[in-house]
Amino acid sequence: MRRELFIGLFLIVATLVVFWQVHHHEFITLDDPVYVTDNTHVQGGLNRQSILWAFTNFHAGFWIPLTWLSFMLDFEIYGLHSGGYHLTNLLFHIANTLLLFLILRRTTGAIWRSGFVAALFALHPLHVESVAWVTERKDVLSTFFWMLTMLAYCRFTTHRRLSWYILGLVAFAMGLMSKPMLVTLPFVLLLLDCWPLGRIKLEQFGGDNKQALQIANDLSKAGTQALRLVVEKLPFFALAAACSVVAFFAKQSAGAALPLDILPLNIRVANAFISYVRYMVKMIWPHRLSVFYPHPGLNLPLWHAVGAGLFLLLITFWVIRSGRRHPYLPVGWLWYLGTMVPVIGIVQVGMQAMADRFTYIPLIGLFIIIAWGVSDIAAKWRYQKVVCTLASGAVLFALMICSFIQLHHWQSGTTLFEHALEVTADNFVVHYNLANELAAQGKFDEAIAQYSEALRINPAHAEVHYNCGNALARLGKHQDAIWHYQRALQLKPNFAEAHNNLGVTLEQQGRLNEAFVHYSRAIQLNPEYGEAHNNLAGLLAAQGKLDEAIVHYSKALRIKPDYGNARVHLAIAFMQTGQTDKAIQQYRTALRFRPDWPEVLNNLAWILATDKDLRYRDGAQALQLAKKACELTAYKQANFLDTLAAAYAEANQFDQAVFTAQKAKQMALASGQEKMAKVIEKRMQVFKTGKRWYEVSGDIGL
Repeated sequence: MRRELFIGLFLIVATLVVFWQVHHHEFITLDDPVYVTDNTHVQGGLNRQSILWAFTNFHAGFWIPLTWLSFMLDFEIYGLHSGGYHLTNLLFHIANTLLLFLILRRTTGAIWRSGFVAALFALHPLHVESVAWVTERKDVLSTFFWMLTMLAYCRFTTHRRLSWYILGLVAFAMGLMSKPMLVTLPFVLLLLDCWPLGRIKLEQFGGDNKQALQIANDLSKAGTQALRLVVEKLPFFALAAACSVVAFFAKQSAGAALPLDILPLNIRVANAFISYVRYMVKMIWPHRLSVFYPHPGLNLPLWHAVGAGLFLLLITFWVIRSGRRHPYLPVGWLWYLGTMVPVIGIVQVGMQAMADRFTYIPLIGLFIIIAWGVSDIAAKWRYQKVVCTLASGAVLFALMICSFIQLHHWQSGTTLFEHALEVTADNFVVHYNLANELAAQGKFDEAIAQYSEALRINPAHAEVHYNCGNALARLGKHQDAIWHYQRALQLKPNFAEAHNNLGVTLEQQGRLNEAFVHYSRAIQLNPEYGEAHNNLAGLLAAQGKLDEAIVHYSKALRIKPDYGNARVHLAIAFMQTGQTDKAIQQYRTALRFRPDWPEVLNNLAWILATDKDLRYRDGAQALQLAKKACELTAYKQANFLDTLAAAYAEANQFDQAVFTAQKAKQMALASGQEKMAKVIEKRMQVFKTGKRWYEVSGDIGL
């Protein structure tokens, strides 16, 4: 028991030492916005509506309701503080490590070998991606349920209690709801029946000293045992089959799976053979790890695939031949090959050749082979314990160093993608995502350089043209931006966002009719596109078509109630059409979403202090709002001081009104706003006579 506690403590401490730095890491632009930072459902927290969404959507091409719920719970606790999400991933990784150790220890009785496998799992650099990437919560969460399923199943085989079987089935179902990669788990349970559970005796198959009749009897018994064990797991296979169907429809609905005409089956199989070998090489020598490995596509060398296939065939033949004496060999090898099948690329999602995160479960099989194989090889050595202890310590220490360094690359999107470009060539995806990171930081020149590199590699990618257009527009290079938007629309005619942003750029150049066409097309393609409704409304309002503008502002707010810009401009449109009560309502709603919005505070204060209709005037509240607006802007906005002066007058504090108006006039003159200074002077003369100001037109703006 002391040794188990010692190993468990070591696993926790070593993992924390290596991975604790993730607590300070940021979100990255690769998929994290889809899963958390731009996901309004996740940011709604745990409520009835969001829970229903989690169970009924195929967002991001997955049906993973428990993963969504875990993100929602994180948002309830951490908000959008990235460190909290990383910490949750780390806690699941530690739990998975301890569960793996517990399962192997209970089923094999080999405490040190079990601990070594768990340590390899915890500390290997190939597993950094699954822990350090917030998006890969589905990896660590589904593996947690994988381990619970195995633990419950192993307890069932020794205690034969239905409750353990049901618990394992429930854990398996929850794992499938976290990530569909768990569909291979029933096959792994069959492998566990062979070793270490020993429910099928591999050593009974044949032998030189056996008669043919005896061999036939042994094979018959083994076949009967195997069939019985398969039947025992039929509920697991049924769940796996159902999840596979759901996963297929999820991918189809998202358009995530590449069709065979883009990437033929023979190329996929060839890349699968090569990837199996590359994963093994990276397990032994974790060098040049990248968040994305570009797929070679049709340029994949055939001899690489043939060589890899022969290598895999030879290993498979050897481990099966050795299975009677060393049953962990075929179990570990088939574990590796089998659990990798869903992500090996036969069903290709995206254009990666392979991914470090795909090894999170499969490498356990190879780790078992290493731990038990080395122990068997060293069994006859004179100083077995000393050598194995020193060698194991050296290996784990080296892995800790490598993982610590690899984790450092994950501290931000910029460091991650820059490292990926150092270790890969012609990496379109990384150039594109680095550009997005740089654009998010306002480094538009650097972003455009990365977009250009991405377009050099893949010039026919609509999203890259679109985002490059956005960066160019932010730099005021409108003609170049328009060209990229138009190119994006040539490649993807139904690209609503490109239509909208092209409309914005055209409007800035005064090409209003063209802008109107593109805003309208964006709305036609996506009637729930709030930003396009807002932009079209702004264009209509500028043309004096206020009633039509109000319709589109209202639609934008129905889609996105916290859309502050649309709400404020709707209020202004209401004021311009004489609907003061509705304008006040919109301003008050805007302040509920954003209480410290100076312009809104000022506009509402102006109505309450100066409106011609006495029903809406409220000097005390106007004064309160105007003071807050001035405080938020450090009393340095002339128009805000003008409003404050009017509020003082409405509250019968005329001396303060005159004093404040004088300050507003001086500030306007100092900033070259002579026209405003004259208007303020006119109001100040009214205040000097002890009268309030009455706004005739009611026309105000931000």
